[in-house]
Amino acid sequence: MIEAVKCVGCGVTIQTEDPNKLGYAPPSALEKEEVICQRCFRLKHYNEIQDVELTDDDFLRILNGIGQTDALVVKIVDIFDFNGSWLPGLHRFIGNNKVLLVGNKSDLIPKSVRPEKMIHWMKYSAKQLGLKPADVFLISSAKGHGIRELAQAIDEHREGKDVYVVGCTNVGKSTFINRMIKEFSEETNNVITTSHFPGTTLDLIDIPLDQTSSMYDTPGIINHHQMAHFVGKHSLKIITPTKEVKAKTFQLNEEQTLFFGGMARFDYIKGGRRPFVCYVSNQVNIHRTKLEKADELYREHAGELLSPPSPEELANFPELIRHEFMIREPKTDIVISGLGWITVNEAGAKVAVHVPKGVSASLRKSLI
Repeated sequence: MIEAVKCVGCGVTIQTEDPNKLGYAPPSALEKEEVICQRCFRLKHYNEIQDVELTDDDFLRILNGIGQTDALVVKIVDIFDFNGSWLPGLHRFIGNNKVLLVGNKSDLIPKSVRPEKMIHWMKYSAKQLGLKPADVFLISSAKGHGIRELAQAIDEHREGKDVYVVGCTNVGKSTFINRMIKEFSEETNNVITTSHFPGTTLDLIDIPLDQTSSMYDTPGIINHHQMAHFVGKHSLKIITPTKEVKAKTFQLNEEQTLFFGGMARFDYIKGGRRPFVCYVSNQVNIHRTKLEKADELYREHAGELLSPPSPEELANFPELIRHEFMIREPKTDIVISGLGWITVNEAGAKVAVHVPKGVSASLRKSLI
């Protein structure tokens, strides 16, 4: 029986028969020491993404096996999109295993925010969401910040057991493991395919830690309420921050509106003149107008003045759904999953946000 060959980039089983199906690699690729599938090759060298055939059930089936093991679970979230990248129902597949909660992409948060404050906020938020992690860490996989401290903690907590790295798509799991490989082994090349496109890792990727245990990069669960799943490649690059996000403050009167490109809209309805602080990718243009003109402006200028989405994406872009909130607590964030958030410093404001149908809009205790 021939042993199955796995792609070192995404973990999928290699096949050489059908170029249009998952895991295809030309027969000549099997002669190489490390085999990479055509999808990962094109993603790595040309930044092209191909749709995959795996479903949410496939991802869950792979992850469900973790609960049957005795292991350490490292749950990674995107600190810039904490709520959107939270993995709901984590307890259903981790069993009694210990969990370390890791906030990645800390380099995107303004430097004025103390790391201790963010860690305290993460502990509070995790508890609100039903998870009691053994410890909490802040890292930047892209910059290498916090990696050594986390690696040491993983080694202490795992007690010789396997480690499973879990999280939603696009939280940086593969980037994190590549950083670990680069810093703590003789491996110098990034072997796991990484990108800002959802759903890059397709199966368990096994990285040996010692002779008896391994670290596994698991496929990312797709949270369908994130903005990333409603836009094309070009727009995704615009709304995905890659450097420290600059806070943008707007002093608004009642009945004024902010458009975040054409992706979302924020209406300030009532509460007297006050500031609103916006945290989105620096590439997203924020356009202010009067509430009474907002509908007309969107009809006439979505995809042009109000972009992204691009004119081509607009044809399939979901309608914007209105969500109204009364801000009853000071220091409250209005979160648009996968796009960013708006901080309201004082209670008493009546607001509404309009987001694509299927995208989550919610309130939380202020991160900053």
